[in-house]
Amino acid sequence: MRARRTTLLAALAVTSSLALAAPAHAATAPQHNGQAKHCSLPVGESTVTVHSGGLPRTALVYRPADTGAATALPLHLSLHGSSSRASEQLVVSGLEDSADRQHFLAVAPQGVMQSGAGYQWNVPGVTGDGGPDDEQFLTDLLDTLGATGCADIGQVLASGYSGGGRMVSQYACDHPGRVTAIAPVAGLRAGFPVDDDGVTVPDPGTCTPSRSVPVITFHGTADPVNPYDGGGQPYWGYGTDTALAAWARVDHCTQGPATTSVSEHVTKIAYGACRGGADVALYRVAGGGHTWPGSDLDFGPLGPVTQEIDATELAWQFFETHRHNRADRPTAPAAATR
Repeated sequence: MRARRTTLLAALAVTSSLALAAPAHAATAPQHNGQAKHCSLPVGESTVTVHSGGLPRTALVYRPADTGAATALPLHLSLHGSSSRASEQLVVSGLEDSADRQHFLAVAPQGVMQSGAGYQWNVPGVTGDGGPDDEQFLTDLLDTLGATGCADIGQVLASGYSGGGRMVSQYACDHPGRVTAIAPVAGLRAGFPVDDDGVTVPDPGTCTPSRSVPVITFHGTADPVNPYDGGGQPYWGYGTDTALAAWARVDHCTQGPATTSVSEHVTKIAYGACRGGADVALYRVAGGGHTWPGSDLDFGPLGPVTQEIDATELAWQFFETHRHNRADRPTAPAAATR
């Protein structure tokens, strides 16, 4: 485990923002049809610009060294939390270090809806009207990265913290063919929250993927922002166990939930025998806060960070066991490069 930093991260889901160094290189994906033969992105961190919904949108991309110019890497797409930004998400998740170890393309998209000192995602059904189509942005971003020749967009792990977790959850509901697996942290959803005789439940009509999506998620039982048992803000509503069970129904799982002790404070709750070889699993952290398990950072008032597990590494291991669930490739030139 790397030496633990002490930066206060209450900003990531509440009020303020952490300022990190800007990337040294900026690149716009080339405009052409089909896949490039060689990767056009530099080794290290760069910025990719995508034109989506009439707006220039960006993502930080980290390409590990020694992967070969003609190698299209699998992607780990990781979305920042509300009141945060892409640069912070790379630090929160330790994604670049993981990319060096596991040899994937680390991608942190940037939201554009202002939230405190940072940004939030326009999550369908809960954020409100008038914002950008962030689902289309994610689709355009994947297509643009595929056009660089650096990314195998048939192999996409989509993770996200807090609001980013809610965003990737809904994206998987609406675009299941574009992701191999999802890994929300402190933010798993399974459709819009609706009232059912005074109880908030997921609306099953708002999460009807045409194929199964493997799901791994992480949540602390003492989360003060997105409460484990439900409640909190209107965008949240139903609890994590409810969301997990809903995904098990969506994925037609026939076994579970099975509960296994992982460590002193971590329990795994899993559903198996799902359609298409999918699995649905939760790592429940007893006493854990609104935090990213295994992160080097101090989240301050958002609660404790467990070091008993590493969410980034466990998510990648989960992805590796589900790589047969290939995401779809576009059949036309990338819409983002028009």
